[in-house]
Amino acid sequence: MRVWIKQPLITWDPMTGARRDGGLVVAGNRIVEHVAAGATPDAIDEIVDARDLVLLPGLINTHHHFYQTLTRAHINALDKPLFPWLQALYPVWAGLTPEMIDLSTRLAAAELLLSGCTTAADHHYVFSASLTDAIDVQAQAMRAVGMRAVLTRGSMSLGESAGGLPPDAVCQDEALILRDSERLLKNVHDDADDALCQIALAPCSPFSVTPGLMRDTATLAAQHDALLHTHLAETEDENAFCLETFGRRPLDHIDDCGWLECRTWFAHGIHFTPAEIERIGAAGAGVCHCPSSNMLLASGTCHVAELEAAGANVGLGVDGSASNDGSNLIQEVRQAFLLQRLGAGAATSHLDALRWATEGSARLLHRPQLGHLGIGACADLALFALDEARFSGAEDPLAALVLCGATNARHVLVDGDWRVRDGTLTSIDLEGLQAAHRAAARELWAGVSA
Repeated sequence: MRVWIKQPLITWDPMTGARRDGGLVVAGNRIVEHVAAGATPDAIDEIVDARDLVLLPGLINTHHHFYQTLTRAHINALDKPLFPWLQALYPVWAGLTPEMIDLSTRLAAAELLLSGCTTAADHHYVFSASLTDAIDVQAQAMRAVGMRAVLTRGSMSLGESAGGLPPDAVCQDEALILRDSERLLKNVHDDADDALCQIALAPCSPFSVTPGLMRDTATLAAQHDALLHTHLAETEDENAFCLETFGRRPLDHIDDCGWLECRTWFAHGIHFTPAEIERIGAAGAGVCHCPSSNMLLASGTCHVAELEAAGANVGLGVDGSASNDGSNLIQEVRQAFLLQRLGAGAATSHLDALRWATEGSARLLHRPQLGHLGIGACADLALFALDEARFSGAEDPLAALVLCGATNARHVLVDGDWRVRDGTLTSIDLEGLQAAHRAAARELWAGVSA
């Protein structure tokens, strides 16, 4: 099938900027042609009239916790900073089942697709005796939904009894973690440039895993040329924990464990010193900015301008749906724009925020065929309409998406397949999914109060 996205109101590509022309042609799962203004491409099977639509590369979410859709606005966790928030929710998450992982993954993917997101990196780190194969469940769910995924095999091994933050019930044996990580890299990971499912390794944080596991994970990742991911420098409490427990700040700790390199990206990256920011840039590592979560948990603000000036890659993430509390990436673009304007000043533009959610996020995931609209790029597209009241009176359609607060895409294409048409999911029964998801959430909450 050759599909012509015909004459968009405006097309934006982070590589080339905004343009008004005849649109582009998709064949199979690739972008194969840019159409000049007034031209008509040959041998077209389908035409999508985009005259009133803004065309973007599919948005890319580089940090999430899908399972947390089951504990949004949870009463025990309200109005708490990170450490008390986690301690309130760990006992709830200990009750997760494979069915809950399936439903929460599908629900998060549905939200993301509707927001124009075509690729998502999820960080699942809660395992228990009754939940050992969560990543396999997620991989199957994402295949069924038809969304591109990077599933990070998270882990926790430093429980309360050993001086860590999480309860022992949600920690795993380190030999088991490493065996399962290697199994996933061998059996689930796809290293093709258009892969729909990839695996990265992601011990949860310095306060929930041992230095030994961090080192061994880095060694395993190097053997398989896999990416590394973890939470880092999210709060001052984390800094204090690392200084007290390891005698060094989080970045020094990570560096000593062999993590400060180009295949690594960190979530949050708020509390770095100027010298640490320079080290991250020199190493070619990256940071996922999670503005809504950082504001909700009162964690602080990521220094995006300084990170980019130092040479670090910066992407965007919605973070967990219990600390956001949503999974909407186009809304997160606006949050990032506003928060960085507040912190870094008027030099930050709406185009920067869009770039973080596209090309920037693709760089974090080492996916050069994603996040732009060049010839040969994967056919991941998001088209947004400007026909709501919020957009009335807007002159610049691209700026309007961000400044006026777009919430939903009109059409979304993933790997050459329509996953959202006219604002409706094509492969998901959203009403039925929500009913099952709400029931699973109630079951999870009841397990703690019982």
